[in-house]
Amino acid sequence: MLSRIAESLFWIGRYIERSDGTARILDVHLQLLLEDPWIDEDTACRSLLSVMGSAWPENIDTVRRDDVLARLAVDRMNPSSIAYSLTAARENARRAREIVSTELWETLNTTNSRMPRRLQTEKVHEFFQWTRERAALAIGIVDSSTNRDEAWQFFTLGRSIERTDMTARLLATRSLTEVSGPSWTTILRSCGAYEAYLRTYRGMPSARNAAEFLLLDRLFPRSIIFSIQRAEDCMSAIDPRADRVGHSNTVLRALGQIRNDLEYRPISEILSELPEHMQRVQTVTREASEAIRSRFFPTQAEPSWIGEIS
Repeated sequence: MLSRIAESLFWIGRYIERSDGTARILDVHLQLLLEDPWIDEDTACRSLLSVMGSAWPENIDTVRRDDVLARLAVDRMNPSSIAYSLTAARENARRAREIVSTELWETLNTTNSRMPRRLQTEKVHEFFQWTRERAALAIGIVDSSTNRDEAWQFFTLGRSIERTDMTARLLATRSLTEVSGPSWTTILRSCGAYEAYLRTYRGMPSARNAAEFLLLDRLFPRSIIFSIQRAEDCMSAIDPRADRVGHSNTVLRALGQIRNDLEYRPISEILSELPEHMQRVQTVTREASEAIRSRFFPTQAEPSWIGEIS
């Protein structure tokens, strides 16, 4: 496959997943600001922007909920925003038009054309729901109508790496505002994981069980371990080399190291330093993405996705 086509498919998957993950994170935290009068809005908004790689200038006195919405929802120039992600997914689909199906192209084109320039306060939740539905529609079209060839593997590889990153960011926001942070029930609901969690653990969420489910469950598709394993499977299918000793594939090496670190580390230890561990996951996804770019897309500059969990 041409590197241009492979790169476009990889980034279509990443951008679609990024729009979905960003909508979920914003929906949880902006709703929390409305419901809890004790949260310091400026501190919470700055922390959220920092986690999403879009820190606000220190010389601005106060950051409000509307500032976060403008920056992370509808700002078409900010690589961390929903609007930027949906526009970029559509542009990558245009570049790979000979491979992308008509259904997927029309879905991305329609989504981009209906993306609002500004949001009314009372319709914010509806916008996030619309974003998740459009992302689910695009992903469903690919999964139901694409051959399981290299095109699908690159698309799914991009989605899996981005989902790993976005779930790590969501988990890191758990400790943003100390005791006023989102509950584990809220975090589970934002991932669409609440009912799956109840069927697995048959009880109300505890910090240990909820973190374990979102980090380590091998059957839940939004857990970090599931996403890493899916990325490893796609990478192995794309580049099926069999090394006699170790792994020469730098992508598999990076993903395997973080997977083993999470799987074999006690969950209590991960919980005690959750932001630090999630920052490591984010660093690995960035390293894996760079390794993929160097190996398969050597002539193209990687689209920017800036910022670390801090």
